[in-house]
Amino acid sequence: MSLIDISPPEFDLVVELAYATPNNIAGRPFYRADAKPYLHPKAVECLQVAIALAHPLGYRLKVFDAYRPLEGQWALWNASPDPEFIADPRKGGPHNRGVALDLTLIDASGRELDMGTGFDVITPLSHHGRTDVSLEAQRNRLLLLGLMTAAGFEFYTNEWWHYQLFNARDYPVVAQAGLPHPMMD
Repeated sequence: MSLIDISPPEFDLVVELAYATPNNIAGRPFYRADAKPYLHPKAVECLQVAIALAHPLGYRLKVFDAYRPLEGQWALWNASPDPEFIADPRKGGPHNRGVALDLTLIDASGRELDMGTGFDVITPLSHHGRTDVSLEAQRNRLLLLGLMTAAGFEFYTNEWWHYQLFNARDYPVVAQAGLPHPMMD
């Protein structure tokens, strides 16, 4: 099974891989600047539906992460070994299987919608269903939730930005072989 590159222009979305920047839980980049996002073909089918659902509403998707090699999972785990937010790399998580992505919504001018917290903010405020974030953030989270679940994704309760295929653990952890290596040297 091979993963599919979901980069523009083939996919009408914006890619800003957070782990290629210091703007993440590790506080440092560990992906190369030219890293690309990849997904399992079934996740790509669902992503295409989500893109199509967002478009007539005037929104686009902005992807922060997709497939994550185990080395990347270890980098996150070493930065914050909190199983409420980071899958244990010894077991592998949905990202390591190519069936999960982290994302948000952007408006027609490319601005991220207010979601109440930033991406990768490890706090209970990042959980779905929070009423202690602004009404606008609640609406935006519910909009993203509706688009992604209507497209066939399951949400993760603790992270408003994380969506994955149902039964994610039924998919095998994907070896890096055959993909451009995203990790920094």
